[in-house]
Order: sequence, then structure tokens, then C-alpha cells
Amino acid sequence: MFAVHRGTDAFEASEELPVRPDETKARIALRTVQHVVEQAVRKVVRERIELIGASRTDSGVHAKGQVAAFTCSGDEAAGTGAGWPESRGTDRLLRAVNGSLPRDVQIVAAELTEPCFNPIRDCTSKAYSYTLHVCRPPPNGDSLRALWDRRLVHQVWDQLNVDAMNAAAQVLVGEHDFVSFAAANHGRLTTVRTVLSCGVSDLGEKERGGRVRIDITGTGFLYNMVRIIGGTLVEVGRGRMTLERVRAALESLDRRNAGPTLPPTGLCLEWIRYDQPPPAPTDPRSTSPL
Repeated sequence: MFAVHRGTDAFEASEELPVRPDETKARIALRTVQHVVEQAVRKVVRERIELIGASRTDSGVHAKGQVAAFTCSGDEAAGTGAGWPESRGTDRLLRAVNGSLPRDVQIVAAELTEPCFNPIRDCTSKAYSYTLHVCRPPPNGDSLRALWDRRLVHQVWDQLNVDAMNAAAQVLVGEHDFVSFAAANHGRLTTVRTVLSCGVSDLGEKERGGRVRIDITGTGFLYNMVRIIGGTLVEVGRGRMTLERVRAALESLDRRNAGPTLPPTGLCLEWIRYDQPPPAPTDPRSTSPL
């Protein structure tokens, strides 16, 4: 399991790829969490591994509980130092990989699993939060509070009716076709998903500076689904949409009837869960979720 805090410009940096014979200028390779972690693990275990992440996150989205897995040699291969023997333990692996990672990505736990463990297929539920900073237009001291953590919240100038937002959120709970709340290029064969819970809470004016948070859990989500749900609920909070319109948007199966897509800034992957903890491996080639 690892955490990603995209709070520095360095994480958004990119690099140029080699120019191909048929190209006139270099292509730009975007920096991704998967690539960064994968390269760090390869450096530590000294062999090529493929990292499988449990959940895709858009550029600019944070993660407190992302899960990923890789398979490497259980014994040092041919005296080259490649692989990671089980006798070394996962604590040393965790420290070694963290030592090779940039400051905006950190491994928080590492465990051994069976080789059949798949962080995508075996996931049973996951949770996201979306944090809003609510304040009136300047001059207002509250607007400055969002300046320091602007990469972690989305600033909203209008006052929001949290009770109305929370009531509308309940319409989305259950199994539905969420095509109205998915980006057009979602790339999935089915748009039916199950939302286990959805709620909106006021985090308080004094301690949090006018923070409102949307929390949603489900068995799986479509591309931009949480950000579109967030945008729809914000419209309800502003008084521009009603609970009935949210229900109608869901039933219409038409993206045009739902609210706007919120920016990635305030979105965070909170956790990913599995029915049973992955069992300890018996195969010499073990898989380690980070």
C-alpha cells in the first residue's frame, strides 16, 4: 500500500523520449505514479518487475491508500543479488523502496501474498473523498486558507446547502447505471456500478476554515464518476439543481443532465479493501502488495 501526495510541481514534471526516425521533435513522457514506484522497486530487487495498481487515478488526484502488487524472485538469482529473499522481510523492503522514491510518493505497508493475488480483480470496495473549501469572495480571510493547501481542496465561492447535498447523495446509493455520471470515453463494457454509501458533511468553520467533504464508497467506479457526482452535488448545494433533477439525471442515462466534472484537486483515494487479507505465499516467487 502506498500514499501519493501531488503537492509539488516536481511530480507533474515530464521528460523527453528519444526522437524516432520519422519524427521531427521529441515526444513528452508524462510522469506517472505507477512508473515511479515500478522504477524504485526494480532498483531495489535488481530485476525487471511489473507493478499492478489496484485503482487508476487521474493526474492531480491524491491517494492515501493505493494498493499495488509485483512478483520478483524469492531467492537471489545466480549470485547476482537480484530478487528479494523472504528471509530479508518486508520491513527492509519497505525501507529500501522508500529510500528510492521521491518525496511525493511513499510506501506505507508491504506484505507477502500468494502469487494469484490480483489487486484489481480481488478488490471488493474502495472509498474516495472530495474536499471543498467554501468561502465568500474577497475580502475574506477564509480565502487565504485555501492558498496553502490549494492542491488538496477545490475552492468554491458560493455558500453550500450541505443538508440538500446530503439528501441528493442518497439518491445515488445502490446499484444503478451510472452512464450519466461517467466521462464519454470511460472505456468500460458496462456502466452499472454499486455505490455502497454517499454522504456530504460540514467539517466546521473554525477548525477547517469552511470545509465541506463528500465521501463515497463503492465496489467500483467509472472514469470521472466521483468528480461528476461531486460536481452534481455542488450544483445542488448552490441551489441550481434539486434532488428530483439528480434522480432524473440518473434515470436519463444522459451525461448532459448531470452536473459538471470537478477538477482533480480535491479528490483523494482513501482506501481499498479486500474480503480476506491475502494469505502468506507458499511459492518461492512471491507477490508483494505495496
